[in-house]
Amino acid sequence: MQHKDYGVFLPNAAGGWLISTTAPYPPASYDYNRSVALVAERIGLDFVMAMAKWRGFGGSTDHWGETIESMTMMAGIAEATERVKIWATVHANMQHPAFAAKVFTTLQQISRGRAGMNIVNGAYADEFEQMGIWDAEMSKDARYRMTEEWTRAVLRLWSEPSVTMHGEFFTLEDCESRPHPDPRPTIISAGRSPQGRAFQAAFADGAFLGAESLDEMRDLSRDVHEKAAAAGREVRTYSMLTIVQDETDAAAEARVIRYGEGLDRTALGNMRRSWGWDDKRALSWAEGAKGEEAFQTPYVAGDAATVAERIQSVLETAELDGLMLIFPDYLEDMPVFGESVLPVLRAAESESIAA
Repeated sequence: MQHKDYGVFLPNAAGGWLISTTAPYPPASYDYNRSVALVAERIGLDFVMAMAKWRGFGGSTDHWGETIESMTMMAGIAEATERVKIWATVHANMQHPAFAAKVFTTLQQISRGRAGMNIVNGAYADEFEQMGIWDAEMSKDARYRMTEEWTRAVLRLWSEPSVTMHGEFFTLEDCESRPHPDPRPTIISAGRSPQGRAFQAAFADGAFLGAESLDEMRDLSRDVHEKAAAAGREVRTYSMLTIVQDETDAAAEARVIRYGEGLDRTALGNMRRSWGWDDKRALSWAEGAKGEEAFQTPYVAGDAATVAERIQSVLETAELDGLMLIFPDYLEDMPVFGESVLPVLRAAESESIAA
């Protein structure tokens, strides 16, 4: 078994990753996220990552109604930490590649080589319609062509004295971006579609995948690994997982039930509507949703031994290289995980490597 990467998805949007009135409600504040990042570093996690979000989903929780910006927040966290990798998010449809190239070169200097660029191509219309920059006519294939061209531009700006490029979406004329980052920032991408996986295999160092089952996740992970290998590249695959840990399995399951009881159906429906569902379908689905839909990701619940066992099962079955973890109450739950679960995972990894 090779080294597995474990990181944390920072809650830079209010409410974190549970859409519930009965769950903890992390604030969208730099101080809170800085504290989470420092705990992540102290307990031995490998990376911290922050999304970019520009509009929330309302409801009684005002889910993600308040957010703080990913790249500037991560610059502060880079200065506050020493070891953990710093992965910030940029929207290719919103920020020009020359701007992004300069920002992440700066972040690489601040972090002393720990920076990562999570590239998002913009899929939530509401976020960009409010700014007047959403192109409703652009197909998914076109968005990925745009993102590929954007990424090629960034990579050239990071490595060439000047760049002239007349593309389908971007024009650069003797464009300079110096100094160049050394080393190049890690490139991260999330997606599960054929277009997304092709982009990951061609450009990413880390690929975040989502699936309806572990078997499907395994197939997607294999596909990215195989496509990258065919291109002479290596891409590490990850997924998100929420950890609900308590002293006993029963106590952890009780937390899951309690969070589900507070499911904010209005916010949940608005989230589905932002995916492109019509209002009637989104409302009907949210009204009939089960409490576990309060969790935006797959989750494992139990005591330390159960959580460790289930994490290992997820990684092995889905053939993943790591996980980005989410916690209901980050500052309460992460230290417990770091003391009781992470050492078990690391020990099992070391034993497997030694064998």
